[in-house]
Amino acid sequence: MKKRYYLKVLLCVVLLVGTGSAGTALALTVVGDLGGESTAPLFDAINAGPRATPANRLALQQPPKSLSISDMLPVSTPEMTPGQVAARPLNLPGMPPVFIVGDDPSSRQWLETRAASLRQSGATGMVVNVSDETNLNALRQLVPGLSLVPVRGGDLARRLQLAHYPVLITASGMQQ
Repeated sequence: MKKRYYLKVLLCVVLLVGTGSAGTALALTVVGDLGGESTAPLFDAINAGPRATPANRLALQQPPKSLSISDMLPVSTPEMTPGQVAARPLNLPGMPPVFIVGDDPSSRQWLETRAASLRQSGATGMVVNVSDETNLNALRQLVPGLSLVPVRGGDLARRLQLAHYPVLITASGMQQ
């Protein structure tokens, strides 16, 4: 019984503090407004009901009939450039091995030198700077049997505080 009383008092205090001392609602503080367009029209079709006419519905863009690697190119990651990477430990349990390269002489040499160990570990390659499919295929020919995917690596670079490549990232660390 006492427990219920304390919960009711706590709820009243929370409500009073949340509405201000004069009983008026406190204004919310906007922490960030990144602009852009409202996503509301994307949800208009949900629960639109039978009276919704096609004119009232959002005309969604149709996806291309086929997608290819060339549709994802070029890939540019200005946050990362070829250079030296200091080995350091990481704690990423469950992270499969991933290597990051670009279309540059340093990455090509690194791939040729480490192809066998990358294959043995089952690593997947992320190509963060490559201009076209011809250059991507040239990198793939250096390491047959390995998957090389064009990917913008800015988010990964920020999360791992990584400015350079080539680099191998595993669950336990990163190394060049």
